[in-house]
Amino acid sequence: MNASTLLWGVLFGSIGFGFFLYGRKQQAVVPLACGLALMVFPYFVSGTLPLMAIGIALMAVPYFVKL
Repeated sequence: MNASTLLWGVLFGSIGFGFFLYGRKQQAVVPLACGLALMVFPYFVSGTLPLMAIGIALMAVPYFVKL
């Protein structure tokens, strides 16, 4: 694990925490699930590019999926 992977993981975890809080307050399932996924997935992805790709995709999901 290098410094960039660690910093990207912290960034996506922080954004995920914001999505999680928003989804919990609004009782919206999509931001809640994406927030939880954003907080957890950096523990399982080791490369920087896959980390960025998955993080950006998970951040985009609540904007395109409205339930």
